[in-house]
Formats: sequence, C-alpha cells, structure tokens
Amino acid sequence: MEIVQLSLLGGLLALDGTSVGQFMVSRPLIAGLAVGWVLGDPVLGVAVGAILELYLLVSFPTGGSRFPEGATATVVAVSAAVVADSPAGLPLAVAVGLVWGQLAGFSVTLMRQLNSRVVPEPGRGHPGAGGIVTAHLGAVAMDFARGAVVTLLGVLAGRAVVGAVHGPWALSPADSVGLLLVGGSASMGILLRDLGGFRKRKTLFVAGMALGILGARFL
Repeated sequence: MEIVQLSLLGGLLALDGTSVGQFMVSRPLIAGLAVGWVLGDPVLGVAVGAILELYLLVSFPTGGSRFPEGATATVVAVSAAVVADSPAGLPLAVAVGLVWGQLAGFSVTLMRQLNSRVVPEPGRGHPGAGGIVTAHLGAVAMDFARGAVVTLLGVLAGRAVVGAVHGPWALSPADSVGLLLVGGSASMGILLRDLGGFRKRKTLFVAGMALGILGARFL
C-alpha cells in the first residue's frame, strides 16, 4: 500500500511540473516534506529535499530542453533513505535519486513526442471544443501515468540498491551530510555564475553562504 501511495504522489507531483498548476509543490524541498509525511518521517524528507534542492536548482526547465525531474528524484531518494540502516544510506539514496531524476527527464522528452501525435493536426478541419478538451485531458492523463510508473520503478530500484549495498563506510552521518553539501555548493556556484557571477551578486553570495551554514547545522 505504501508503494501505491508513493506512485500516486509521484504522478500528482509530475503534473505540477508542467501539465497542471505549476504551483512549485514539485520542488524537492516541498516534495520531500510530502513524501516524508507519507512515510512517517517528515524531518528526513525535508533534509533530503533540501539537499536535492541544492543540486537541482541550477537546472532551469526552459523551452524544450531536457532537464532532470526533481519531484521523481525526491520521491525515490526519500523512500530509499527511510529504509537505510547505515551512515552510507543517505548519500546512496541521494545519488540514486539524482540518477533516477535524469532518467525521468528522458521520459518527459518521450511524452512530449507522444503529445505531438495526440494534438489534432492542422488542415484536417477544426476538431471542435470537445476534441480539444479530449486531447488536453488525454495529455494530462498520460503525464500522470508516466509520473506514477516512473516513480514506482524508481522507488523499487532505489530501495533495492540501498538495501543491497553493504560494507564499511568511513564517514559518520554528520560527515556524510557535509559531503553532500560540498557537492551541492558546487552546483550553487554554477547557479551564481549563471546569475552574473560574484561581482554582480555579492549580496546573494553572502546571504546564500550564511543560510547554507545555518541549514547545515539543522541537517
């Protein structure tokens, strides 16, 4: 039943990405809270979501470009981190989530290609209001089904990978979180450069560094 709930949640979050609303609830920070709440550990969900937000904030879903699907990555990462019983669990869960987010991005591209076949072609007469509504609802339903299926496979794969990897891990839980934050800082550096660099965004850099240090203490 838990897997079904996560799949349905993944489908709903996928709709927020493009098809319906775009209310930003599919961002990793919010999605992590939702997944953690479903799994009974909202604190872990927020922690994983915050880490993934650092990695994925640099990806701008603009135009027809392919980008990782943050909502799917978050559902997979949080669900894998919940079942982890070692300090290596959190880094592995985040890594699996990031990889699966990239794979989910490919599924978005395939869905766009499928949508081009659903839309009535010009020159074949006007489909009417009913035809347009049917085509639109069909595309929304396909996006929901895509998100649910991709999430289901990701949750199963993520938990299998994290559960199967055993062995010594040199870092403590706190050091593991620090390692993840270092990687996220590199991503934030790329974002800062895209926004104009340090010379133009000194205040943003200082504020971000202060918030990062504060956030690391809570994590």
